[in-house]
Amino acid sequence: MFSLSIHLQITFCILITIPLAFSRIIHTNQTLIFPLTAQNIHKDHNASSTIFLQQRHLSSSPPIKIPFTHDVTLTVSLTAGSPPQTINMVLDTGSELSWLHCTKTSTSTSIFDHAKSSSYSALPCSSPVCTTQTQDLTVPATCDKKANLCHVAVSYADGSSLDGNLAQETFGFGSTRRPATAFGCMDSSSSTTPEEDAKTTGLMGMNRGRLSFVNQMGLTKFSYCISGSDSTGVLVLGDARLPSLPPLKYTPLVTKQDRLPYWDRFAYTVQFQGIRVGSVMLPIPASAFVPDHSGAGQTILDSGTQFTFLLAPVYNVLKTEFTKQTKSVLTVDPGFVFQTAMDLCFRVGSTKLDFSKLPTVSLMFAGAELTVSGQKLLYHVPGHGADQKYCFTFGNSELAGVEMFIVGNLHQQNVWMEYDIAHAKVGFANDVKCNQASQLLGSRL
Repeated sequence: MFSLSIHLQITFCILITIPLAFSRIIHTNQTLIFPLTAQNIHKDHNASSTIFLQQRHLSSSPPIKIPFTHDVTLTVSLTAGSPPQTINMVLDTGSELSWLHCTKTSTSTSIFDHAKSSSYSALPCSSPVCTTQTQDLTVPATCDKKANLCHVAVSYADGSSLDGNLAQETFGFGSTRRPATAFGCMDSSSSTTPEEDAKTTGLMGMNRGRLSFVNQMGLTKFSYCISGSDSTGVLVLGDARLPSLPPLKYTPLVTKQDRLPYWDRFAYTVQFQGIRVGSVMLPIPASAFVPDHSGAGQTILDSGTQFTFLLAPVYNVLKTEFTKQTKSVLTVDPGFVFQTAMDLCFRVGSTKLDFSKLPTVSLMFAGAELTVSGQKLLYHVPGHGADQKYCFTFGNSELAGVEMFIVGNLHQQNVWMEYDIAHAKVGFANDVKCNQASQLLGSRL
């Protein structure tokens, strides 16, 4: 969701489904699995994995396998246009509009050349897609009266922004092609991390809005599993049904139809209920996790953000308890702050850090919990020579300039994440060996 310099890019296999909640969307009986790439972009994303496409009710159709990678962001490789052009898109559950760089700029060298595609169609202002389906976008579409084209713009919390025109194109996954998919063909952009942006062609919006990739493909469920050991993963579009998976614990999605200043109506919102550090339940009142009248305090699951961010009152209690429980293992560096919002950092020196001595942090939701342990708790800050710096992978939302709780993709590593849109719930299975996910899916399909 947030194109922050704190994003994590990860490569994995993807399985996609479309929500039943939007009756205006035509549903499909396909289950898609295709590759993602993760790149270490201190904003969003390099390893590789595989994508599969399976016709669940057409047993004669073999699955399609396509490789992907990850580092700071989750990136999937697919094609667009006729003839097909290979593109790389960041998988972002926190965004709606999918977009591609269509013009080379100082911040975008990997582009989609729409002039070479016979299936490309720019949408006029009068198009029903422009007048109706863009109503869920954070920034409403406008009309470029001079060219009579539907103008769209997106901006992110780190100050990055893009604008261009809404268009339709054929997107391909292996040998399967999806015509007339709406996306933003962006002609200009401004970025705070141009070297990272140059590594991808665009972004794939996966939230619950009308123009999201999920909705346009008619998916009702998708899952992913991000490996923490080898920069691979698997994204499943559809129902995975892997017998080897441990039972998933589900938490309901929270929905609000009201338009509130700080509430994202189309995010994957869950009810945060508490935090446990080791065996200690933090003394945080339930009211601290309840959004206020403006929508501030929402808790979202965001594959486009690397770390996890907590509102200050909750973050400060966690920071104090984690420091207390690790004082015999870690030495706090009070003068070091990482990326403005992560102010609990440690000096480790030249010795090898023993992650097994760190307490587990459990994020507790209604009906399910997400466990964060070992190397997922500390981020090794590059540089600094023998004086190694590690920072706590939970940050202060308010220092990051956002008014919500955000569970980022680093803390989703080695967790099977299932987004069941049809039944408005999200499932978690902790301690899954995600580096084996593509083999598991390959044997199943």
